Formats: sequence, structure tokens, C-alpha cells
Amino acid sequence: MEPLFYLAIIWVSVFIAAVLAHKTRLTPVLFFLFMGFLLINTGILPKEEDPFIRNFAEIGIIIIMFALGFEENTSNFIKSIKRAWGIALFGALGPFITSYSIAEYFWDTTNVSMMCGLAMASTTVSLTMVSLKSEGLQNTPAARGIMTSAVVDNISSLILVALLVPLATGQTIASVAGIGLIIAKAIGFFVIVLFVAKWVLPHERPHWLSRIPVIGHYGIKHVLNFGEGEQSVLTVLLIALLSGLLAHEFGFHPAVGAYIAGLILKEEYFHSVSDPNKDYYESTKRIIDSVAFSWIGPVFFVELGTKIIFDWDIFVAVMPQTAVMTGGIMLAQIVFASLAARYIGKFKMEEALMIGFGMLGRAELAFVVMDIAYVQNQIFSTEVFYTLMFTAFWLNVCVPVTIKLWKPYFNKAIKKE
Repeated sequence: MEPLFYLAIIWVSVFIAAVLAHKTRLTPVLFFLFMGFLLINTGILPKEEDPFIRNFAEIGIIIIMFALGFEENTSNFIKSIKRAWGIALFGALGPFITSYSIAEYFWDTTNVSMMCGLAMASTTVSLTMVSLKSEGLQNTPAARGIMTSAVVDNISSLILVALLVPLATGQTIASVAGIGLIIAKAIGFFVIVLFVAKWVLPHERPHWLSRIPVIGHYGIKHVLNFGEGEQSVLTVLLIALLSGLLAHEFGFHPAVGAYIAGLILKEEYFHSVSDPNKDYYESTKRIIDSVAFSWIGPVFFVELGTKIIFDWDIFVAVMPQTAVMTGGIMLAQIVFASLAARYIGKFKMEEALMIGFGMLGRAELAFVVMDIAYVQNQIFSTEVFYTLMFTAFWLNVCVPVTIKLWKPYFNKAIKKE
């Protein structure tokens, strides 16, 4: 029963965080992270991670990303990809070079510097999108620019992991074939998604597909309409989970797959087959949003806050490194991503800066790389590990704060259009 007790504690903290966010008018994400930090360092939650809570948190981020994709317009997302490649490239290159150089200065070990650069190169979109959601900015072109850049960044980061981890750990020499396999898997995932979106889900099928028994005669509309839409929530969550599992098999984080699943589910699929006046989209969306942003999704951010275990001696020892690393990556991320968004993506400067602020967060891949370097292969010393952990924490805190502070200027620019 202990895991359920821990979950009850986390839900209490989620409620408290929501109250504090309402009183201060700051995004709840900031307080979710703080609650996790507080719970783990006061001994209310155990320092040894509970598998049930970890898995529950994973479900939370999958549902959050699905909910964000679910309310996004697919055509707008596709159009924004053309503007995103430069943001992804330079938004990752700047932090990589900066963190590599800082690590080389402090620790003067190539493998350590390489892994530090890799850990800090990849941004996380989940924290940013929820922060934008809390400010009502999730459907802006800047938000789409962040999301599409993150998808491209995810692919390039996987390639870097395949290239640099074997070199840093001394296991093998990275091969062209290995990198080619990752690229092929990424293409394969999107080809499958495109096939499902174009031919499997739509109500109207191409002639060749209509010949297939059962599948050829029934589309997603029939499934979502079953029982007057009573099973629509279960159906879309199942699609999100399956897409997340598929993404995982192809080397992505499951949250990316869930977001894509939300994108390909169009509002028209929820219109009643028999009665054109009936529509199950709004009722389904309301339940999904409640699950994602009120009681399951927040567990992910509380659990993320528990990653920082405070130790005064270590904290004091790594303060200079943490300050330089955090400041350097912040500057590099904002400058490189914003300039790329402005001059390659053709965003307004206010939008470009919002994209730069939105790409400050570090989570999934950063912690994976730290685990490989510190736990599995002992490349990182305790000092290096905690420097990166504290840096990731402060970068994550900066995301909702900078978005909140920049929102008035951003809105002025949008209103002038």
C-alpha cells in the first residue's frame, strides 16, 4: 500500500501547488517542481524512487503531450516544420558547445566534456508546452515552433547519443551504419503515422482499402460514436498509448508519439454518424484536459522535482560550476534559438525570444545521458553529476518564469498583426 500512500501525498502537494499558482498567478508547473523538491528533501517521500510512481508519472507526461496535440491544428503544425529546422539545429548546437567548453575548463577531461555537452544539448518540450498552456499561449505560432523544433531536436539528439556515447564509454567506435539505422527508424515511424492518418483513420476510404473486411467499412468515426460517445475517451487514450509505444520502439520518447497521435485525431472524427447535430469532441476534450492537467499529468512534474536531492556540502562545492553552467547555457540557448527563429524561421523578435525561453528546459534525454555517464559507466564524478542536476533544475525553473515575464511583450506583438 506504500505506493498509494505516496500517490496520496503527491496529490495533496498538487492541490497545494494549484492554490499557490492561483494566488501568485504563476504557472502551476513551477510549484509542482518545487513540491517535488520539498517532498524529497524533507523525507516525506523516500529517496529511492518507487517504480509505481515513476510509471504513473510516465503515463502523466504521455497524456499531457496527447492533450496538447489533441487541441492543435494538424495543418498548422505541418506548415511550421519548414520553419523549425534552423531552430532545432542552432538551439541544440549552442548549448552543446557552451556546456562542452565549460566542462572542459572545470574538469579538463574530453569524455566528461563530451557527455556534458550531450546531456545539455537537448531541450524538453513537455514543461514548456504546459507552461504555455497555463498562460493561454499553447496554440500560437511560437508554441508550434517550439514543438516542431523539439521533434527535430529529438531525432538529432538520438543520433548524437548513438555517435558520442560509444566513443565516451570506450565501448565501440560509432559506425555510419548505426547512425543510418537511427535515421531510418525515425523515417519509418513517421511513415507509419502518415499511413494511419491518411488512410486508416478517415471516414472516407480509398477504393483499394474499402475492399478489406471490417477495416474497409468502418473508420474512427464509428468507434468514437459507439454508445453515444461513451467510449471516446478510452479510445483516444488507447490510440495515444499505442502511438507512444510505437514511438518508443523506434527510439523516441513515448510522449512524442502521444503528441503525434493527438495531432492526427481531427475534430471532425467526433461528429455523429447518424445525427449531424451531435458532437462528442468537446466532452472528450474536457475529460482529457482534466486528466492531463489536474490529477495525472502533474505527477510527472512533482516526480521530476524529486530528482534534486539537496546535500549542503555538495551544493556549496558545485556552486561556481552550477552558476557558470546555468548562466552559460541560458545565454547560449536564448541567443542561438532566438536568432535562428528570427532569421531562419522568420518569426517576429518577440516570438523568437519566446521560443528561446521555451527551449530552456532539460528533462528526459538529459537524465538518460546522466544516468549512462554517472550510474552505468562512472564517467561523471559526483561533482559533475550534481552540477548537471542542479543546472537542469534551474533551467526548468526558468521556463515558466521567463514565459510569464515575457508574456505581456509577446501579446503586444501578436495584437499588432
